[in-house]
Amino acid sequence: MPGVSFDFESARVVVVGASRGGIGAAIARGFGKAGARVHITGAEPEPMPEDAARFAYTQMDVTDSQAVRDYASGHGSVDVLINCAAITRRGEEMAPDFFSHVLDVNLTGSFRCAEAMHPALKAAGGSVINIASMYARFGSPRNPAYGASKAGVEQLTKSLAIAWAPDGIRVNAVAPGFIVSEQSARARQDPAFVAGVEARTPAGRWGEPGDIAGAVMFLASPAAAFMTGACLPVDGGYSVV
Repeated sequence: MPGVSFDFESARVVVVGASRGGIGAAIARGFGKAGARVHITGAEPEPMPEDAARFAYTQMDVTDSQAVRDYASGHGSVDVLINCAAITRRGEEMAPDFFSHVLDVNLTGSFRCAEAMHPALKAAGGSVINIASMYARFGSPRNPAYGASKAGVEQLTKSLAIAWAPDGIRVNAVAPGFIVSEQSARARQDPAFVAGVEARTPAGRWGEPGDIAGAVMFLASPAAAFMTGACLPVDGGYSVV
């Protein structure tokens, strides 16, 4: 994030879904560099090696309501919660059981974590940032479950923003475009698809995880104090073409 500076000295930040690198890890690292005390979770037994020594890590299944509640009970006060846990499997999401699982992780998982953290967020007058997707706004023939789940995340963001405003909690979202990450690895094996994305994107490239981290940190900062219920597209202009 060249030229961008945020101060989150001593802020208590939880990033759910940050064990595999990519967007979640970039967000955690950004807050860490800005002075925050960062806790991360993930489905894997351990986070990326470079993050193992930086952040407190907990392996957590966001589809397990009791595990989420147990994790949240260990946090008395949280300034920022980022819901970044998500799965997708390009070309395999028409199977009803897998479709349901994607929604359980991406949408209901985000709600579970936010709801469980509500007392800690209220104690701090905190902020929630959900990771949606540009696929919340248009169809995805090979990722229908992912698209449906992220549309739900955007709507959930609006509803929680209204419900929790009296508690002093802001709830916003970021909608990434095509980002170079493990999640997009399968799609990036298709040269025609990669070229098509680049040709349509006004910025002329795929995004990097750090491009999303800057937007998330802005939404969590005092500069966005009058923003709640918003969903910021960060997609190099892809969604406006």
